[in-house]
Amino acid sequence: MNSLINHFLQTLSILIFCVRLNTCMHTQGFPELKNDNLLKAARGEPVERVPVWVMRQAGRYLPEFKEIRKQYDFFTICRTPSIACEVTMQPLRRFDLDASIIFSDILVIPQALGLTVEMRPDVGPVFPEPLQTPADLKRLAPEGAVERVAYVGEAITMMRHLLDGKVPLIGFTGAPWTLMGYMIEGGGSKTMSKTKSWLLCYPEDSEQLLTMLTSVTVDYLEMQVKAGAQMLQIFESSAEHLTKGDFLKWCLPYLKDIHDQLTRRLEEQSLPLVPMTLFAKGAAHSLTEQSTLGYDVISLDWTVDPVKAREQVGPNITLQGNFDPQDMYKTPEEIRALVTDMVRKFGKIRYIANLGHGITPQTPIVSMETFIDAVHKAF
Repeated sequence: MNSLINHFLQTLSILIFCVRLNTCMHTQGFPELKNDNLLKAARGEPVERVPVWVMRQAGRYLPEFKEIRKQYDFFTICRTPSIACEVTMQPLRRFDLDASIIFSDILVIPQALGLTVEMRPDVGPVFPEPLQTPADLKRLAPEGAVERVAYVGEAITMMRHLLDGKVPLIGFTGAPWTLMGYMIEGGGSKTMSKTKSWLLCYPEDSEQLLTMLTSVTVDYLEMQVKAGAQMLQIFESSAEHLTKGDFLKWCLPYLKDIHDQLTRRLEEQSLPLVPMTLFAKGAAHSLTEQSTLGYDVISLDWTVDPVKAREQVGPNITLQGNFDPQDMYKTPEEIRALVTDMVRKFGKIRYIANLGHGITPQTPIVSMETFIDAVHKAF
């Protein structure tokens, strides 16, 4: 296994010089796309089959990824385009997926702003020196932040060539509230109590931080499109910690700004207006409000009923989701029945099949195979 991986990485190295030499290779010279069902679904066009991909499809549940992790630190993988591309390719070799998503992490943005982030075994991401008071905002360096994550753009361009048009490539980012939470809590949190205290005690400073994160996020997404991303997803993964009122105040305006500012920039530069997906986990209370933001796709967590979601967002927005990741531990027969029922509730038009959150580490490979096959055979 190691020798095969090393051989693959060596063959990729010839692309690195070309990518670094010309970072504006974004839409020229890429192979023709062979499977465009994902993009058609996002635009509301008829599809040959319901497209399916899985959040965190490249990573911890795959034995070949575990082999990579034995050799490299998590963020070393993210920062090394050739290795990031190898990991991105791994699920595509196993499964009949309709999309690829570049291997990276939402926390590369806090790193680019100057904060240290460590990925600790059995713990997850840790910020040794999180933001504790508004005075710590002076430690952040938004100027030039996007240049410090140029490796993501390099990986995207490289990946577009390696995919050879097999499926579209998705780029992504964390949303401002979610990033703010990690930066203040010092890692993942079940309560977000420190961050919510900022909203109460330091509302102006919270607004300043969220505005800064919005600006950097727009820069980051623009770079990804220029590099070759064909679709984008914005992860507001910590929306579940807010009431509806606070979600509308502290998330929605910044999510709208990201969409509107990015769209305007792409139009001004005659760049492709790639479809954009919003995934606000735990914000089913505001699906109607989310549908007004301009996003092409709204992704749903597993708590949302497909029929009710469609009623709330209307017929002109694509829905994505929303199989419970825990149901992937059931028998193949049970998974097939549940997936078929889910897909038929959503329907074949304006629908992208996915899980309701990221795939979990111990998920059996056969469950992933069954999930994908069931989606494709539902109609």
